[in-house]
Amino acid sequence: MDATQKRRVADSEIENVFPLIYKHMNSHGRLFGGVLMQWIDQLAGMVAYRHAHQRVITAVVDSLAFKGPAFIDEVVVMHGCVTYVGRTSIEVKVDTFVETIGVERRQINEAYLVMVAIDEKGEPCPVPGLELETEEQKHEWAMGEKRNALRKQRRLEQY
Repeated sequence: MDATQKRRVADSEIENVFPLIYKHMNSHGRLFGGVLMQWIDQLAGMVAYRHAHQRVITAVVDSLAFKGPAFIDEVVVMHGCVTYVGRTSIEVKVDTFVETIGVERRQINEAYLVMVAIDEKGEPCPVPGLELETEEQKHEWAMGEKRNALRKQRRLEQY
């Protein structure tokens, strides 16, 4: 597939589940933020790989907002999807929730990462476009355009 073709958001969406165990916890009995960040980066990489059908690298962690804790015996549920694509880059949103038996999901993190597709020489290469099918996907795309413009402005300002 070349860069002029498009893939649907659903073609690369991933949901992953992690049961929390003691090795994931800090001394306060909460999930280590660094462990969650690793899982977010891995999930975003897999989403981008599925979209690009190419190797990808993390270029930017654009936003990562901790909204609440996770504790032992809870289950972390992560959902990742493509929200915006450039010529060689793929923006991925990862929402993280926790579940306990008999209790609804609660969101504990929201993150946007930018992955870049690379060829066998490690050089950036074109990625497929994104087919938007829902109003939510169109909204995420519009917000992705704004985040992309802000990233470009920050690079110009060496921020």
